[in-house]
Amino acid sequence: MIKNLVKHGNSWAVIIDRPIMELLNISPGSEIELTTDGKSIRISPVIVPNSKSKVRAASAKVNAKHSRAFKKLAE
Repeated sequence: MIKNLVKHGNSWAVIIDRPIMELLNISPGSEIELTTDGKSIRISPVIVPNSKSKVRAASAKVNAKHSRAFKKLAE
């Protein structure tokens, strides 16, 4: 995807299309991180450390609840 820089006050901005925002699970106001290697710019959503622990807890709960079914499927 090729985008153009647009003037925004005294700065320049890149418009991010809604499908890309949905794919990255970001919305207006979300924190993003900009990194560069001197030749390109990478834009990444800031991952909240707490969300990883929530995913681990949910995974453990599902695994405990459905352990027999998972064992049968693995056979």
